[in-house]
Amino acid sequence: MSYITIDSKKCKACYLCIRECPKKLIKISEATNNLGNNVVEFCDPNNECFGCAMCATRCPDLAITEVYRG
Repeated sequence: MSYITIDSKKCKACYLCIRECPKKLIKISEATNNLGNNVVEFCDPNNECFGCAMCATRCPDLAITEVYRG
């Protein structure tokens, strides 16, 4: 199983990652970036992420990192 980390300082709130996640595990957060835009957050309470890394590949700001659980 995998999960992702999102660097909110790098996230510019383009939301491209939300559309890429096949499991719809990335949501708009209440937290904002330095421009006042709501950044994204990873929500996976049922450990559904299978590590496709489509979100990380699509992120133009390299704000998403995939981590493997061992």
